[in-house]
Amino acid sequence: MSIDAQTVKHVATLARLQASPTEVEAYAEQLSRILTLMETLNSLPTEGVMPMSHAVDIPIPERDDVVCHTDQREALLACAADTDQGHFRVPKIIE
Repeated sequence: MSIDAQTVKHVATLARLQASPTEVEAYAEQLSRILTLMETLNSLPTEGVMPMSHAVDIPIPERDDVVCHTDQREALLACAADTDQGHFRVPKIIE
């Protein structure tokens, strides 16, 4: 599969990006190479391969969930622009 300059221009327009003609040609070539690589990867046999999130099976280090900063409401509310009865007050944005 290949991407032509017209497709790159169309996508750039949709994304509201400006690209010079030399950039459009370069992007078209790069995207075509990426899609060719993806087609190659899609042709590889992956039946029976378990999905994984990491290439090396190592345990994730975990720490105890300990509360270290308690009752900082007054300090946090002191930084707010507007408060009401111990809560942040923000302008209404939806009618």
